[in-house]
Amino acid sequence: MRRHLKAASAKLAAKLIPFMSAVVLSAAACQSAPVSSATPASAAFPVVIHSGDGSTLTIDHQPRRIVSLSPSATEMLFAIGAGKQVVAVDEQSNYPRTAPVTKLSGFQPNIEAIAGYAPDLVVASDDTGGLVRGLQSVSTATLLEPAAKTLDDSYTQILQLGRATGHPTEALALVTKLQRDVAAIVASVGKPRRPLSVYHELDDTYYSATSKTFIGQLYVLLGLNNIADRAAGTAPDYPQLSSEFIVAASPDLVVLADTKCCKQSLQTVASRPGWASIAAVRTGEVVQVDDDVASRWGPRVTDFLRVIAARVREIEQRG
Repeated sequence: MRRHLKAASAKLAAKLIPFMSAVVLSAAACQSAPVSSATPASAAFPVVIHSGDGSTLTIDHQPRRIVSLSPSATEMLFAIGAGKQVVAVDEQSNYPRTAPVTKLSGFQPNIEAIAGYAPDLVVASDDTGGLVRGLQSVSTATLLEPAAKTLDDSYTQILQLGRATGHPTEALALVTKLQRDVAAIVASVGKPRRPLSVYHELDDTYYSATSKTFIGQLYVLLGLNNIADRAAGTAPDYPQLSSEFIVAASPDLVVLADTKCCKQSLQTVASRPGWASIAAVRTGEVVQVDDDVASRWGPRVTDFLRVIAARVREIEQRG
């Protein structure tokens, strides 16, 4: 996660951190290349992991006590069958429900508190507060899995966690399923008869996400034009739009990723000055999504994609 984001509030920062991205995604980059179906690497140890942040980690034996300080990594670990090895997760890791949630923080990690769980592997998204060096001082390995920029980044992290935890076969099976599901969802939408536009709302002060972000890439996959891209000059990834800008753009689809943090809904949006004239509001195409599902790059990404794809099909069918 990138801590350099200057958000208007702590609430917004918490929502934006998982998606910080500075890479321009082309349509070609959005298409995920199939992961090889060859036999995955053996679960034998030691294994060497080349993390997305450029670091290299050697894991001498299969971890038995894992601490996850990343909600996305937590979801990945349980999805590949490594859940029984996880002894603690950070306070933001609320899925699956069986995850052993603690008061540990991924934003302000406490080395002593983490070490108290006697982990032999800690997974985090950033080297915040000297996390890696601090854990090295207590002989604990740290695997950094930074915020994904593309779907392929997410797939790579799943495979890395599979090797790191001794579950390479399960990880490959999960990635293969995700790729197939994404392809099927995208195919179900087809080519729209006319360009459809979308507004993704991160909070009720109109912060949004452009196509340069992980979440923005998903909209590109579905052939949607992101109205936030027009405001990329102010911020290439997470610009703050104005109410007037959004009303003038009149998007065909509004996606509310602030239903938990800000209690937003079709009703609250429709009551905003001028918003009743927006195409999506007039037709009821205001989608309320789970804030967490819409802010993580883990295995539930297809849940989000299915919801949006279904609405796109509805708009197309209505003409």
